[in-house]
Amino acid sequence: MNCHHEIDYGTPASTSSETVELSIDGFSVSVPKGTSLMRAAIDAGIHVPKLCATDSLEPFGSCRLCLVEIEGRRGYPASCTTPAEAGMVVRTQTAKLQDLRKGVMELYISDHPLDCLTCSANGDCELQDMAGVTGLRNVRYGVAGQDVAGVEGAHHCDAKQDVSNPYFTYDASKCIVCNRCVRACEETQGTFALTISGRGFESRVSPGQDQAFMDSECVSCGACVQACPTATLQEKTVIELGQPEHSILTTCAYCGVGCGFKAEMKGSTVVRMVPWKDGKANEGHSCIKGRFAWGYATHKDRMTKPMIRKAITDPWQEVSWEEALNYAASEFKRIQHKYGKDSVGGITSSRCTNEETYLVQKLVRAALGNNNVDTCARVCHSPTGYGLGQTFGTSAGTQTFKSVEHADVILVMGANPSDAHPVFASRMKKRLRQGAKLIVIDPRKIDLVSAPHVKAQHHLALKPGTNVAMITAMAHVVVTEKLYAADYVQERCDNKSFAEWSEFVSRPENSPEAFEAVTGVPAAEVRAAARTFASGPNSAIYYGLGVTEHAQGSTTVIGIANLAMACGMVGREGVGVNPLRGQNNVQGSCDMGSFPHELPGYRHISDSITRNQFDAAWGVHLDPEPGLRIPNMFDAALDGSFKALYCHGEDIAQSDPNTQHVSAALSAMECIVVQDIFLNETAKFAHVFLPGSSFLEKDGTFTNAERRISRVNQVMPPLAGYADWQTTLLFAKALGYEMHYDHPSQIMDEIAALTPSFHGVSYEKIEQFGSVQWPCNENTALAGTDIMHVDHFVRGKGRFLPTQYVASEEKITQRFPLLLTTGRILSQYNVGAQTRRTENNQWHDEDVLEIHPHDAQERGIETGMQVGIESRVGRTVMTAVVSERMQPGVVYTTFHFPESGANVITTENSDWATNCPEYKVTAVQVITVTHASEWQERYQQFNRRQLDLLTKRRTEKGRALASDEAVAVMRN
Repeated sequence: MNCHHEIDYGTPASTSSETVELSIDGFSVSVPKGTSLMRAAIDAGIHVPKLCATDSLEPFGSCRLCLVEIEGRRGYPASCTTPAEAGMVVRTQTAKLQDLRKGVMELYISDHPLDCLTCSANGDCELQDMAGVTGLRNVRYGVAGQDVAGVEGAHHCDAKQDVSNPYFTYDASKCIVCNRCVRACEETQGTFALTISGRGFESRVSPGQDQAFMDSECVSCGACVQACPTATLQEKTVIELGQPEHSILTTCAYCGVGCGFKAEMKGSTVVRMVPWKDGKANEGHSCIKGRFAWGYATHKDRMTKPMIRKAITDPWQEVSWEEALNYAASEFKRIQHKYGKDSVGGITSSRCTNEETYLVQKLVRAALGNNNVDTCARVCHSPTGYGLGQTFGTSAGTQTFKSVEHADVILVMGANPSDAHPVFASRMKKRLRQGAKLIVIDPRKIDLVSAPHVKAQHHLALKPGTNVAMITAMAHVVVTEKLYAADYVQERCDNKSFAEWSEFVSRPENSPEAFEAVTGVPAAEVRAAARTFASGPNSAIYYGLGVTEHAQGSTTVIGIANLAMACGMVGREGVGVNPLRGQNNVQGSCDMGSFPHELPGYRHISDSITRNQFDAAWGVHLDPEPGLRIPNMFDAALDGSFKALYCHGEDIAQSDPNTQHVSAALSAMECIVVQDIFLNETAKFAHVFLPGSSFLEKDGTFTNAERRISRVNQVMPPLAGYADWQTTLLFAKALGYEMHYDHPSQIMDEIAALTPSFHGVSYEKIEQFGSVQWPCNENTALAGTDIMHVDHFVRGKGRFLPTQYVASEEKITQRFPLLLTTGRILSQYNVGAQTRRTENNQWHDEDVLEIHPHDAQERGIETGMQVGIESRVGRTVMTAVVSERMQPGVVYTTFHFPESGANVITTENSDWATNCPEYKVTAVQVITVTHASEWQERYQQFNRRQLDLLTKRRTEKGRALASDEAVAVMRN
């Protein structure tokens, strides 16, 4: 088979339970009713030639290669579009069929360049394959403009290439107009960016209105490249490096969808990343980041040497691994001796594997002797853990991504899947095109509101900070209009809590009319949306950081759970409450015990039975008192009681709110150890830098937003010599606590032994099933649990809790009359450390401020102008974009570029239960300016000083100690 086209069954399989029997080439075949003849033949081991058919797309019947003969019927129908019927006698291989197929192939080849031997797709081209299958050796028509047998052949062989996209080329001369790319863009991706322009012989694939790919609506997901059977659409890396010779399965290291990929290799060099058709989360689809933006792993900015310095005003010195680790350990020991055992702590990474995260929290608890460990989930989805834990009894989404295919109503709240979770968004859009209804609750007009062939029935464009009011108002409608599922509530939920909750939401002050002035959404629209959701019959909720990153984030999550339970929308296909996790392993980092109050599996540190199990396994006595959260660490640092931090794979100096407060806290610490692949913003405050490893350089597992545990397989050796898990082991040893593992599979075995929900998880089982979903133990199916809370909630009976609306402390004033909210963009990811070091910058190379035309006109602002954004804690400058996606009074920006200073203006307001920052509500003023802010000028000066320190040469044994890679980082 072709290298990048996995085993392809031609057309999708039928799901009918009724079967029919027929004869194909003399073989008796039984298949589900509705199965195509092509699929039936393949199931019988008979392969019919094809070009336009693929099992990832609906049958099309345009290539005319898959023709068959059916006894008693005239003509030669296409097997991909002809359904099998009982009693059919079908022949796929006859002399007449062979002659017809060869004639069709002659026509294809006559309009194809004569470069098959030198074509970059050689060995990976279905056109070549089919020419061989049909026995084509000579072409009677003009080829490539040559006079063959006296016939001048019209052709497209001089068609121009489109090389505008940085990741793939479009060579129209090789196009056979099979439509696979167009159909993939429509059916799989849902962007509708490609079309067929012209008619007859002039037909050709066209992005947009005969535009270049980079000028069109193409989102560079790669679906068209994956579908192309020739070299018409091909990765530039393949053209440069040639065809790969082996592949290794792994899991994407970007968002929480957790797409499965095949890293296709030449030796230890990645040639391309191809979405895995058997990946349960993505089923062969991908987005621009996972498909193409992996070059950061070998970027020139990668740090590969350990470095130390006594003060951040000193130059960095490259040292051996042993010296760096011993220095870090000695500093931690010194600080604990001087200030006490609680004066140090660690932060785990949601970009690293489960096994690595588990080791970091183990190091903090066992080697440092306290519970001062936290993770980036603190600043994104910690309210999910609290809210779903309180209502359902567990901190995770209830469904698989595939479950959305059974939803009749989809409610998307505070999430923008098209940009942040694009592969899931494509699956969702497909269901919406099939007729599912859509409710969007978001201050901004996100892509889903008016995507191609998708229309939201209800867009509740509420004011930032009023989520609780909105969800409570919807609950009011459900209860007062008796739209709730009484039998479900009676059987599955705690009736006392339901009675108390229903009395609360029924109060007049919780009605849509009472909250209309608060949310800004007409009461009639809220009532209509609530009725739509309650009527289902299958209604699913998907939410993101626009729910959790609020002062009442936990309350909103509770409100969402209340609504789902009241309407009976938990515990079966097509329903559920589904948090869309931001980073690739946010779910896993929480599962592994990264919070200061919880051990792996969400068990409280104060529980003596659980703690004794870990004491025995780890050979220590764990502290029963919860440790410091990240915000507490900062405050304690400024108070002088927290002095050292092991920061593993997180860039808190860029990602956490109120940048100046974070910088002050980091500056107050005496030893910061940063372990990362790049010299990030936090490393500017570090005293020890330990080079990290990318996902391509390690073994382990990631857990995605649907609780799916998938393998990460090493495809190339670690550039710095160690994978992250090995570095943590060495650091623990230097601290005096040895952990003995030879492979990450042994770490997972320990996790499984100590964590009830992971009891059945092992590398062997993951490799057997492709992935498993926790809970996976003796009480579940072998591959774990796809749908949670089927017969009962984890806590037993679902619990309802009142959701009292409390207005945010962050209020607009005459000085700060606008509300700033934040989000992500498709081409960039989180703080941009990875994507900014790829060609993705060609789409989005700076953070901009979106502002409504009304607000822009009042301030004399036009698109492209520099504007100052000031809040009560800081001021920065960005480029303005005037956009009607915003509502009047609300402005929006992303946070992918450190120099933009998006978090300079976000405040320390946080969720009442979890301290998750209120990134989504910041009162600001926006004015036109002519120069950078004072913070940005200080930032540039600080960068210049750091660059001077990196370039200052010191010699030791005749060699320079400053890192050229580090210099490049700062210079860029």
